[in-house]
Amino acid sequence: MRPVKNLLVVAAGLALCAPFAGAAQLTLDRRAIEEAIFIGQSRIEVNRTRFHAPYRVTVARPPVDWIDVITPFHRVELAAEGDARGGSGKFGQREAMALLAETPGQIDLVIEMSFHPLNTFVGMPLYQVFITGPSGTRIPSRQIGRFPRFGPRADSHGPALPTPNGTPVLGSGQPILGGTILAAFDGALLNTAGRQELVVLDGTTELARATLDLGRMR
Repeated sequence: MRPVKNLLVVAAGLALCAPFAGAAQLTLDRRAIEEAIFIGQSRIEVNRTRFHAPYRVTVARPPVDWIDVITPFHRVELAAEGDARGGSGKFGQREAMALLAETPGQIDLVIEMSFHPLNTFVGMPLYQVFITGPSGTRIPSRQIGRFPRFGPRADSHGPALPTPNGTPVLGSGQPILGGTILAAFDGALLNTAGRQELVVLDGTTELARATLDLGRMR
Protein backbone atom coordinates (compact mmCIF):
# COMPACT_ATOMS: atom_id res chain seq x y z
CA MET A 1 0.00 0.00 0.00
CA ARG A 2 2.86 2.37 0.74
CA PRO A 3 4.18 2.51 -2.88
CA VAL A 4 0.66 3.28 -4.14
CA LYS A 5 0.26 6.01 -1.53
CA ASN A 6 3.65 7.48 -2.47
CA LEU A 7 2.65 7.56 -6.14
CA LEU A 8 -0.57 9.35 -5.18
CA VAL A 9 1.39 11.96 -3.23
CA VAL A 10 3.69 12.54 -6.20
CA ALA A 11 0.76 12.84 -8.63
CA ALA A 12 -1.08 15.25 -6.38
CA GLY A 13 2.10 17.24 -5.87
CA LEU A 14 2.46 17.66 -9.61
CA ALA A 15 -1.15 18.85 -9.79
CA LEU A 16 -0.26 21.49 -7.22
CA CYS A 17 2.63 22.79 -9.26
CA ALA A 18 1.28 22.87 -12.80
CA PRO A 19 -1.98 23.58 -14.62
CA PHE A 20 -3.79 20.52 -15.95
CA ALA A 21 -3.52 20.01 -19.69
CA GLY A 22 -6.36 17.97 -21.14
CA ALA A 23 -10.00 18.42 -20.22
CA ALA A 24 -12.15 19.22 -17.24
CA GLN A 25 -13.38 15.98 -15.65
CA LEU A 26 -17.13 15.75 -15.22
CA THR A 27 -16.87 12.49 -13.27
CA LEU A 28 -14.12 11.61 -10.81
CA ASP A 29 -12.77 8.18 -10.01
CA ARG A 30 -11.38 7.27 -6.59
CA ARG A 31 -7.85 8.36 -7.43
CA ALA A 32 -8.97 11.77 -8.74
CA ILE A 33 -11.01 12.34 -5.59
CA GLU A 34 -8.01 11.46 -3.42
CA GLU A 35 -5.81 13.87 -5.37
CA ALA A 36 -8.33 16.70 -5.01
CA ILE A 37 -8.58 16.08 -1.26
CA PHE A 38 -4.78 15.97 -0.96
CA ILE A 39 -4.47 19.37 -2.64
CA GLY A 40 -7.19 20.90 -0.48
CA GLN A 41 -5.59 19.63 2.71
CA SER A 42 -2.09 20.82 1.80
CA ARG A 43 -0.57 23.04 4.47
CA ILE A 44 1.47 24.98 1.91
CA GLU A 45 -0.58 28.07 1.03
CA VAL A 46 1.47 29.03 -2.02
CA ASN A 47 0.76 25.65 -3.59
CA ARG A 48 -2.99 26.03 -3.19
CA THR A 49 -2.77 29.55 -4.62
CA ARG A 50 -0.91 28.16 -7.63
CA PHE A 51 -3.52 25.43 -8.06
CA HIS A 52 -6.41 27.91 -8.11
CA ALA A 53 -4.77 30.19 -10.70
CA PRO A 54 -5.95 28.45 -13.91
CA TYR A 55 -9.53 28.45 -12.62
CA ARG A 56 -9.68 32.24 -12.34
CA VAL A 57 -10.36 34.23 -15.52
CA THR A 58 -9.63 37.94 -15.21
CA VAL A 59 -12.13 40.09 -17.12
CA ALA A 60 -11.59 43.64 -15.78
CA ARG A 61 -14.44 45.05 -17.85
CA PRO A 62 -16.83 46.92 -15.55
CA PRO A 63 -18.90 45.73 -13.88
CA VAL A 64 -17.27 42.26 -14.18
CA ASP A 65 -13.99 41.83 -12.30
CA TRP A 66 -13.23 38.13 -12.73
CA ILE A 67 -14.77 34.67 -13.09
CA ASP A 68 -13.92 31.63 -11.00
CA VAL A 69 -14.65 28.28 -12.66
CA ILE A 70 -15.62 25.40 -10.38
CA THR A 71 -15.34 21.99 -11.99
CA PRO A 72 -16.17 18.79 -10.07
CA PHE A 73 -12.46 18.31 -9.25
CA HIS A 74 -12.18 21.91 -8.09
CA ARG A 75 -15.38 21.52 -6.06
CA VAL A 76 -13.90 18.63 -4.06
CA GLU A 77 -10.63 20.51 -3.53
CA LEU A 78 -12.51 23.56 -2.23
CA ALA A 79 -14.56 21.47 0.17
CA ALA A 80 -11.45 19.73 1.49
CA GLU A 81 -9.68 23.08 1.79
CA GLY A 82 -12.56 24.65 3.70
CA ASP A 83 -12.72 21.64 6.01
CA ALA A 84 -8.98 21.85 6.67
CA ARG A 85 -9.13 25.58 7.38
CA GLY A 86 -11.91 24.92 9.86
CA GLY A 87 -9.66 22.48 11.68
CA SER A 88 -11.86 19.42 11.19
CA GLY A 89 -9.72 17.36 8.83
CA LYS A 90 -12.55 14.84 8.46
CA PHE A 91 -13.38 15.44 4.79
CA GLY A 92 -12.74 12.19 2.94
CA GLN A 93 -13.90 9.97 0.08
CA ARG A 94 -17.41 9.48 1.46
CA GLU A 95 -17.99 13.22 1.91
CA ALA A 96 -16.57 13.96 -1.53
CA MET A 97 -18.81 11.42 -3.25
CA ALA A 98 -21.87 12.80 -1.45
CA LEU A 99 -20.90 16.31 -2.54
CA LEU A 100 -20.49 15.29 -6.18
CA ALA A 101 -23.82 13.43 -6.12
CA GLU A 102 -25.57 16.72 -5.31
CA THR A 103 -24.39 18.34 -8.55
CA PRO A 104 -23.42 15.57 -11.01
CA GLY A 105 -21.46 16.81 -14.00
CA GLN A 106 -22.06 20.43 -13.06
CA ILE A 107 -19.70 23.32 -13.75
CA ASP A 108 -20.30 26.51 -11.79
CA LEU A 109 -19.18 30.01 -12.71
CA VAL A 110 -18.68 32.47 -9.86
CA ILE A 111 -18.81 35.92 -11.48
CA GLU A 112 -17.49 38.71 -9.26
CA MET A 113 -18.72 42.24 -9.95
CA SER A 114 -18.11 45.79 -8.73
CA PHE A 115 -20.55 48.62 -9.39
CA HIS A 116 -19.99 52.34 -9.83
CA PRO A 117 -20.12 53.98 -6.39
CA LEU A 118 -22.88 56.33 -7.59
CA ASN A 119 -25.12 53.54 -8.85
CA THR A 120 -28.84 53.69 -8.07
CA PHE A 121 -29.45 49.95 -7.70
CA VAL A 122 -31.91 48.93 -5.00
CA GLY A 123 -31.23 45.24 -5.60
CA MET A 124 -28.91 42.97 -7.56
CA PRO A 125 -29.47 43.61 -11.30
CA LEU A 126 -31.04 40.71 -13.20
CA TYR A 127 -28.04 40.12 -15.44
CA GLN A 128 -28.12 36.99 -17.59
CA VAL A 129 -25.27 34.62 -18.43
CA PHE A 130 -24.74 32.21 -21.31
CA ILE A 131 -21.91 30.30 -22.98
CA THR A 132 -21.50 30.08 -26.73
CA GLY A 133 -21.76 26.56 -28.09
CA PRO A 134 -20.97 25.15 -31.54
CA SER A 135 -21.88 27.44 -34.44
CA GLY A 136 -22.54 30.29 -32.02
CA THR A 137 -25.50 28.66 -30.29
CA ARG A 138 -26.31 29.90 -26.80
CA ILE A 139 -26.06 27.55 -23.84
CA PRO A 140 -28.00 29.08 -20.92
CA SER A 141 -27.27 28.38 -17.30
CA ARG A 142 -29.61 25.82 -15.79
CA GLN A 143 -29.63 27.69 -12.50
CA ILE A 144 -28.55 31.20 -11.54
CA GLY A 145 -28.22 33.01 -8.23
CA ARG A 146 -27.53 36.71 -7.70
CA PHE A 147 -26.00 37.90 -4.44
CA PRO A 148 -25.53 41.62 -3.67
CA ARG A 149 -22.51 42.89 -1.74
CA PHE A 150 -22.94 45.85 0.61
CA GLY A 151 -19.47 45.90 2.13
CA PRO A 152 -15.86 45.53 0.98
CA ARG A 153 -14.88 42.27 -0.70
CA ALA A 154 -12.35 40.14 1.12
CA ASP A 155 -9.20 39.32 -0.83
CA SER A 156 -9.06 35.71 -1.99
CA HIS A 157 -6.76 33.82 -4.36
CA GLY A 158 -9.43 31.17 -4.75
CA PRO A 159 -13.18 31.45 -5.25
CA ALA A 160 -15.25 32.70 -2.36
CA LEU A 161 -18.66 31.09 -2.74
CA PRO A 162 -21.37 33.72 -2.25
CA THR A 163 -23.75 33.91 0.65
CA PRO A 164 -26.65 36.32 1.14
CA ASN A 165 -24.23 38.41 3.21
CA GLY A 166 -26.04 41.68 3.31
CA THR A 167 -29.77 41.67 2.88
CA PRO A 168 -30.51 45.40 2.85
CA VAL A 169 -32.47 46.94 5.70
CA LEU A 170 -35.26 48.98 4.22
CA GLY A 171 -34.68 52.67 4.74
CA SER A 172 -31.02 52.23 5.66
CA GLY A 173 -29.75 53.71 2.41
CA GLN A 174 -26.99 51.13 2.33
CA PRO A 175 -25.41 51.18 -1.16
CA ILE A 176 -24.75 48.09 -3.23
CA LEU A 177 -21.02 48.07 -3.91
CA GLY A 178 -20.99 44.95 -6.05
CA GLY A 179 -22.19 41.40 -6.13
CA THR A 180 -21.73 37.84 -7.26
CA ILE A 181 -23.53 35.83 -9.91
CA LEU A 182 -23.41 32.07 -9.39
CA ALA A 183 -24.33 30.36 -12.67
CA ALA A 184 -24.58 26.58 -12.90
CA PHE A 185 -24.10 24.82 -16.27
CA ASP A 186 -24.60 21.26 -17.41
CA GLY A 187 -21.03 20.21 -18.17
CA ALA A 188 -22.19 17.72 -20.80
CA LEU A 189 -23.25 20.66 -22.99
CA LEU A 190 -19.87 22.39 -22.80
CA ASN A 191 -16.56 21.88 -24.56
CA THR A 192 -14.59 20.52 -21.61
CA ALA A 193 -11.40 20.19 -23.67
CA GLY A 194 -11.22 23.62 -25.24
CA ARG A 195 -12.26 27.24 -25.39
CA GLN A 196 -15.67 28.87 -25.44
CA GLU A 197 -17.01 32.34 -24.80
CA LEU A 198 -18.94 33.40 -21.73
CA VAL A 199 -21.23 36.41 -22.16
CA VAL A 200 -22.89 38.54 -19.48
CA LEU A 201 -25.96 40.46 -20.62
CA ASP A 202 -28.05 43.30 -19.26
CA GLY A 203 -31.19 42.72 -21.28
CA THR A 204 -29.89 42.78 -24.85
CA THR A 205 -26.77 44.80 -23.97
CA GLU A 206 -23.52 42.86 -23.70
CA LEU A 207 -21.72 43.86 -20.50
CA ALA A 208 -18.73 41.56 -20.73
CA ARG A 209 -17.29 38.64 -22.65
CA ALA A 210 -14.55 36.27 -21.56
CA THR A 211 -12.84 33.17 -22.93
CA LEU A 212 -13.07 30.05 -20.79
CA ASP A 213 -10.48 27.36 -21.55
CA LEU A 214 -11.67 24.25 -19.74
CA GLY A 215 -8.79 22.34 -21.31
CA ARG A 216 -6.48 24.05 -18.78
CA MET A 217 -8.63 22.94 -15.86
CA ARG A 218 -9.21 19.57 -14.33
